[in-house]
Amino acid sequence: MYFKLIARDSVAIFNYMDSKKYNNTKLAIGIGKSIVSFIFLYLFISLGYSLKLQNYIQAYTGNHYLVFILFVFAIGIFSSVLFMPINIYTGYYLEHKYNLSNQTFFKYFLENLKSMLVGLVIGIPILLLFFFVINQFGDLWWLVFAAAMFLVSVVLSQLFPILIMPIFYKVIPLRDEELKTRISNLAKVAGIKVENVFSFDMSKNTKKANAAFTGLGKTKRIILGDTLLNDYSKDEIETVIAHELGHYKHKHIIKNLIFGTVSSFLTFFVISILYKNSLSWFDFESIIQIAAFPLLSLWAMIIGLIQSPIGNILSRKYEYEADRYAIESTLKPESFINTLNKLTDQNLGDREPHPFIEWFFYSHPSIKNRINAIRAFVSEKGIVEITNTAPRTEFVNS
Repeated sequence: MYFKLIARDSVAIFNYMDSKKYNNTKLAIGIGKSIVSFIFLYLFISLGYSLKLQNYIQAYTGNHYLVFILFVFAIGIFSSVLFMPINIYTGYYLEHKYNLSNQTFFKYFLENLKSMLVGLVIGIPILLLFFFVINQFGDLWWLVFAAAMFLVSVVLSQLFPILIMPIFYKVIPLRDEELKTRISNLAKVAGIKVENVFSFDMSKNTKKANAAFTGLGKTKRIILGDTLLNDYSKDEIETVIAHELGHYKHKHIIKNLIFGTVSSFLTFFVISILYKNSLSWFDFESIIQIAAFPLLSLWAMIIGLIQSPIGNILSRKYEYEADRYAIESTLKPESFINTLNKLTDQNLGDREPHPFIEWFFYSHPSIKNRINAIRAFVSEKGIVEITNTAPRTEFVNS
């Protein structure tokens, strides 16, 4: 028994160290890429290369839309080549180093190629729409484009589960009838009609586990990764689904939509003002000058840096509320805590990040803070673990 305890503690220590190294490495690389991208764009503009690229392309075509697309593509290709080594390191090597990936290098390349092609199919029309709007509406481009992007985001949310996700995963109806019944019962308690419960072959790419709600309206569905179905008990999966249902019950989807819409309009407005007022710094002539467009990205990076912690604070608040709902609706606090621990270990999450890192970068609370909040809530309400399969909403008070 003594040696078993030592072995167990040793494994826990190694997992903790690996999770720290893994997450700190990804965070450092992400910050580094953002800094390099900002510096590259600034030098590209300030040293006159942006204007030279525009003039070079215009020497071959007089079509402004084609010039714009080729201009964006040239920057995108250079950026892809510049960051390719580090992207391969983080997306392939690092995942294999920590035993999180099931991909061969060919499959990794193929998945990234599909992502790029899907991105082009979606991105090119959006780019052309932006160019049209800024040329047609002048200083009010931000208002029209923000409204258009709201509509695009709604359409993409509806199309994602039925058109986009199947490109990357095999999505099939959930075959476990008992689990499907449990999920349906949970949805009824939450006042949500859910007829579409699916599984997808997440294990083809990763050893990580996850579940989510996707879609809007008639395309709304619950999807469960096969890694979750294979490695977790029905009680544990039930608590994960209850957490996701908590977001609907507390109207987080609608609140996020409102917050995102207001934030989007405000962001585009602020960027438009900063963009117009900074044109003269680099000797640009107007807001529709193609060479000046990288300035929009610079200001978007700065605004995004300011917005990020604000959005994350709101997101963490919603996660705590969804956690409490999961406890209320299933009365399985220990199962939920066990699930969170298993997911953190399986996904190699950082159990206890630095408070500033969590505040600035994390959209979800750390596992330590989530479990502490759950135990405090359970103690306050006197909730006792229930082992039957039927979801309930009443409290069991001590």
